Amino acid sequence: MPNTESAKKRVRQNAKRNALNNWRKRKVKDQVKSFLAAVHGKDIKAAEAEYRKTVSALDKVASSSTMHRNTASRQKSRLHKRLKALQGAAK
Repeated sequence: MPNTESAKKRVRQNAKRNALNNWRKRKVKDQVKSFLAAVHGKDIKAAEAEYRKTVSALDKVASSSTMHRNTASRQKSRLHKRLKALQGAAK
């Protein structure tokens, strides 16, 4: 248990930041799942739309300290590979 006022405040700040970071990560994970569902459904138009939403969500989260920008970039690259594979298979 924190004893000083500053330690109590630090606990409150950490709880608030943790909740916000978890919310941001959950938002990205949900968006990635919807993109992958569109890819597995072989719906190119829906996959392209979901990809744009996913990239936007990743960029927003990467601009904060929740996720490192290289991690977001790596995830975008891997998702883009899946989208290109789907588009190539449709030809």
